[in-house]
Amino acid sequence: MSAAALVDAIRAGLRGAADPVRAPQMQAYMKSAMPFLGIPRPTVRRVTAAAARAHPPQTLDDLTRAVRELWDHAAFREERYAAASLLRRPIAAGELDLVPLYAHLATTGAWWDHVDELAHHVAALHDTHPTETAAIVRAWSTDDDMWLRRLAIISQLGRRERTDVELLAEVIEPSLDDGRFFLRKAIGWALRDHARVDPDWVRAFVDSHSDTMSALTRREALKHVG
Repeated sequence: MSAAALVDAIRAGLRGAADPVRAPQMQAYMKSAMPFLGIPRPTVRRVTAAAARAHPPQTLDDLTRAVRELWDHAAFREERYAAASLLRRPIAAGELDLVPLYAHLATTGAWWDHVDELAHHVAALHDTHPTETAAIVRAWSTDDDMWLRRLAIISQLGRRERTDVELLAEVIEPSLDDGRFFLRKAIGWALRDHARVDPDWVRAFVDSHSDTMSALTRREALKHVG
């Protein structure tokens, strides 16, 4: 019952915050087949947090049911944003059992806004379950699904000195010769992020893979490297 009440409260809150003037602009920008309500992401997060305070999920199963209901039966894209926002709840922090859910959201969402949000949660798993998470992202990095590959590549964003550079190289290399924009961009982003703490490693990696790395990836990776 708590999951159902939470979902109902989120849907009601989102509809109350809808802006029909903004909605078509947001849909066009995101190139989304699913319509928008016209709600900025910070507002979606506030609505979701308020509903979760009123109807807190008691167990991880409750949370998972709420996320799946919002995500799988979404009529508007903001419902999927709310589902992802629920994963910020403390009960979900560092939970390895949520990996199948992350994979489901990435493959069914199949767009950068969803996948990039999920990367924060996988990054947390690198801290709480490093061995298991490393194995998971290695498997994703060679998956047929492009979005799982992207999720693997950007899964260490923001880890700074904690970045496992051997793992970073391992998840990047299977996609280096892939011409798809969202993979090339992800590789450049991951390398640029790590260059903030170890520019020499990034420069050496780029130089050693110059024969397979796209110009876009190289440019992104070295953007802030002197």
